[in-house]
Amino acid sequence: MSLARGVSSPTLNRTQAAASGSPSASAAEKPLRVLLADDHVIFRQGVRTLLERYEFEIVAEAGDGREAIQLAKDVKPDVAILDLAMPQLSGPDAAQQIAQVSPQTRAIMLTMYSEESSVAKALDVGITGYVLKIQSAADLVQAIRDVMAGGIYLSPGISQSIVKAYLARHQVASHPLTVREQEVLRLVAEGKTTREVAQLLGISVKTAESHRMRIMAKLDIHDTAGLVRYAIRQGLIQA
Repeated sequence: MSLARGVSSPTLNRTQAAASGSPSASAAEKPLRVLLADDHVIFRQGVRTLLERYEFEIVAEAGDGREAIQLAKDVKPDVAILDLAMPQLSGPDAAQQIAQVSPQTRAIMLTMYSEESSVAKALDVGITGYVLKIQSAADLVQAIRDVMAGGIYLSPGISQSIVKAYLARHQVASHPLTVREQEVLRLVAEGKTTREVAQLLGISVKTAESHRMRIMAKLDIHDTAGLVRYAIRQGLIQA
């Protein structure tokens, strides 16, 4: 997705919200509106400066989880970037409540914690972006773009074994597919051809087709429309 051009909003303190958009931007070109929540003011200011260079609009800043919830309710941002460990309420707990008061807001964790328990907690509550503070600015920008496009972004610094362990714990109760089969199903449900699936996953066309056939056999679903409906029910894609 492309980033719209717009005028940066004036600096906000922790209890103020900015105007809803750039006066010079058209309705179709409004910059993405971001809420920042971190209890370290200097860090928050740095992130703000960074994101404004990429023409995001920072509409509010919070120093703790409860303040982030109230501001999200007031300004309805597109994205809430939350620290994991904050006073009064943690990032994941704040994200859960933000989803209730501002359902359209996507949540991203920006944190120093890469432990399995922290990542799993974030995934459990529906957070779709998890960025480590040791990563570059480009990682945070990419995370915003990915989650706004309906995807999931996890920092390269997060161990793949952690993600696979999490998926393994949760997939049996929800459906019988392996992690690889879930990846294939998601791509098929998104409209990708067998050849495109093979290219995206780095496998042969024959292997991709075999995965597709096994998925249909396991689920007893024998048409693409049925696979799409199943993927939506399982939360693999958005309706």
